[in-house]
Amino acid sequence: MPADLRKPRPFAALWVAARIAALALTSMAGAALPAGAQGGAAPHPQGGIHLGVATCSGSTCHGAAEPSRGSPIRQDEYLIWSQETDPHRIDSHHRAYAVLLGDRALRIAHNLGLPDAASANVCLDCHADNAPPDRRGPQFRLSDGVGCEACHGAASGWLGVHLTGAGHKANLAAGLYPTDQPLARARKCLSCHLGDAQRVMTHRIMGAGHPRLPFELDTFTAIEPAHFVVDKSYVARKGAVNGAQIWAIGQAAELAGRMDRVLDPKNAPRGVDPELTLFDCEACHHGIDQIRWTASGAAEVGPGSLRLYDASAVLLAVIAARVAPEAETSLRESLRALHRATAGDWDAVRHQAEHLRAAANGLVPILQGHDFTRDDMKALADGVTAAALSGKDAEYSFAEQTTLALDAIIAAMRSSGYVTDTSMAAINTALGALYRSLGDGDIYRPAAFAQAIRELRRAMPQ
Repeated sequence: MPADLRKPRPFAALWVAARIAALALTSMAGAALPAGAQGGAAPHPQGGIHLGVATCSGSTCHGAAEPSRGSPIRQDEYLIWSQETDPHRIDSHHRAYAVLLGDRALRIAHNLGLPDAASANVCLDCHADNAPPDRRGPQFRLSDGVGCEACHGAASGWLGVHLTGAGHKANLAAGLYPTDQPLARARKCLSCHLGDAQRVMTHRIMGAGHPRLPFELDTFTAIEPAHFVVDKSYVARKGAVNGAQIWAIGQAAELAGRMDRVLDPKNAPRGVDPELTLFDCEACHHGIDQIRWTASGAAEVGPGSLRLYDASAVLLAVIAARVAPEAETSLRESLRALHRATAGDWDAVRHQAEHLRAAANGLVPILQGHDFTRDDMKALADGVTAAALSGKDAEYSFAEQTTLALDAIIAAMRSSGYVTDTSMAAINTALGALYRSLGDGDIYRPAAFAQAIRELRRAMPQ
């Protein structure tokens, strides 16, 4: 099979694996998985019957023991999703239900007044393919976690067409969810990694012990680990893949989704109780001896003030500066106005959130139609590193998103042949230092982060 045109992200994979291990989110080895905790599922966004992972796992379908040499697809996708041997290549989606059986999940559930996590819809909606009971086929198992149909949609409509080999367009027409399209994939991923109208992450849930949810579309696609290969056959069937474009569209989708949550009436402050998941966790949650706030902060709010999360908006402004300069000024002005409004009137916050959402959604078709060239990628990397070194934002959340952004851009440059293996040695050294500087938020080292950014700038091709 031809080699994958996209490169792996070893440092990102190690960083995510370390975060999961540190949080002790895995269940005990060998824990028995019930065949299907029911629990009266909430309405599912897609119709059709969910047939279960077993439907896809046959050795002649997607359950082969090794990649197929005579097929345009790997055919070992189930193995990639389900394997447990390499701790840095384990798909957390496969283990998502098992996590709910662990001690940490049980404690979180009890803190929320729930008997357990494995039967609570608020947990199952993201930790499993929580289809309503009347839409579960005979081989469906809730204990399979986030399986095939959680992302690709209920198989009853499209499986027959898929088995005929009619092609990708026919599969989509029959109801297969278009995860190959960056915007659709971003919205699907963010429905859990950020939350939507059905799947809601609240500060109460985080206060009970749930970790925060970092995410960046292109990097997380690569380290899932990806169960598809971008080779000539893939490009012929589904079109070219550009990681810089996927990153950019992901940032726009994240900002639009975040503004949806700001605009949701359920999240409006009630007295002195705002929905704090809308805000930047690390602006408040860090070691008291770490002075991170700066007077020139992009948020333009004082120390000790609640600050809306803005990393995706700041990075989208960097993207706009290169791809759609006419949109950059408006985006930055709306962001500043949004932050200023948080000190006063929530109606003013909503007004600016509408502007930001419109700006993000307006950029999507521009990004979808833009051919991200070598010069674009270089300019984006320069813009991201310049923002990181400007001193305007020393918070962990921005450093985290900056690191993921640079990893995505560099991977795109390398896959396109714009970065040589020789140059990658120095670049990888700097990328590794960036990820190490992040730690887990509590031990984030801003000075080490800034030094790694400077080293990365020097290592990048000129």
